[in-house]
Amino acid sequence: MNNDYLAKAREVVPDAKTLIVLASKRARQLAYGARPMVRCKEENYLDVALLEIAESKLSAVWSGEAGDDDFLKELEAVKARAAADSGKPAAKV
Repeated sequence: MNNDYLAKAREVVPDAKTLIVLASKRARQLAYGARPMVRCKEENYLDVALLEIAESKLSAVWSGEAGDDDFLKELEAVKARAAADSGKPAAKV
């Protein structure tokens, strides 16, 4: 991994978790045949993804439709259905 690309990408996306998810998803897309949006000397997919982020060709957009809260609500609903089927009270998450 090119540390210069990482430093430049961190200036654009300062949150480490968001940067990790964004870069890894893009690197996976590149590995499966997506075309790069930048010219890069490196052949490493992660470096290409970081350079795309650094040059603002790629950004994180959260739609707000799904999230951890929705997942927890869905998990509670599944537990409630399972408890109703077994006759026991549902456990809270």
